[in-house]
Amino acid sequence: MTTGTHKDLRAWQEAMELAVSVYEKTAEFPREERYGLTSQRLRAARSVPALIAEGAARNSTREMYQYLGWATGSLAELETDFELAMRLRYLPGDSEVFQQARHVGRLVNALRNSFGRKLDED
Repeated sequence: MTTGTHKDLRAWQEAMELAVSVYEKTAEFPREERYGLTSQRLRAARSVPALIAEGAARNSTREMYQYLGWATGSLAELETDFELAMRLRYLPGDSEVFQQARHVGRLVNALRNSFGRKLDED
């Protein structure tokens, strides 16, 4: 990134909100899921904004592109966990946090595509 910080990126801002939502929702899960689905979901949710921030701090287009790819992977993991939680009836099918994760995914993909175009220009 040439100007600003990761905190200026909408994808990072929305990913932080998603992480907070995931913490709030998983608090409602059954106790027996504390070390299973809950623990893994929290790690994935935390990693999305962390990867965006780390990639931005590298100050390299190629590295930012790579870190955004890893953030996309964490989002896919998170969405898979949401799907499992819905099938186990821990979350409703129209859960706001599931929709929020998809929104963050679109933002991260758009940002990654933007950095990919910059790489193609170089």
